[in-house]
Amino acid sequence: MDVVQKIETLIGPALTDMGYELVRIRVTGSQRKTLQIMADRLDGAAMSVDDCADISHATSAILDVEDPITDAYVLEVSSPGIDRPLTKIHHFERYAGFEAKVEMYHMIDGRKRFSGKLLGVDGDKVRLEHDGSPVDLPFAEIRNAKLILTDELIAAAQSGSDADENAVEGGMMEVKEVSG
Repeated sequence: MDVVQKIETLIGPALTDMGYELVRIRVTGSQRKTLQIMADRLDGAAMSVDDCADISHATSAILDVEDPITDAYVLEVSSPGIDRPLTKIHHFERYAGFEAKVEMYHMIDGRKRFSGKLLGVDGDKVRLEHDGSPVDLPFAEIRNAKLILTDELIAAAQSGSDADENAVEGGMMEVKEVSG
């Protein structure tokens, strides 16, 4: 189990109990490490700085005890923002109708990168309209995916529509230094 998986296993249940969904964890940097935790509210409400602070305090307590990163690091807790990453299969269903970029681990139909309108999910495949035709992308093969910032996505965020009501306050962040 790598450090990201270990951290997800450690903090995921606590975040769920607090009413949050873990969107993404990243550890970056070699000399000065940064642990990035991205989360959403399960109730669909907009994330606030207070939400990020609550997550930061809770995860810090867990990580201080378990110590999965032995070196000093900076902890960043943020909301996904409007042009959010799509990391779970239900994200592709929730944001159907919006534009997205998808990068695959392996080539499909001679390419690794796709962009276009999300058409939803069919079983374990993400459906995307790419170059005017639907394409099915195996979810397990997706390396990275994110929404593309478009006027339609901004309008949905501003109107508080169900499709993107949690992105209105996108980009909230809490940062703190943690010694090793």
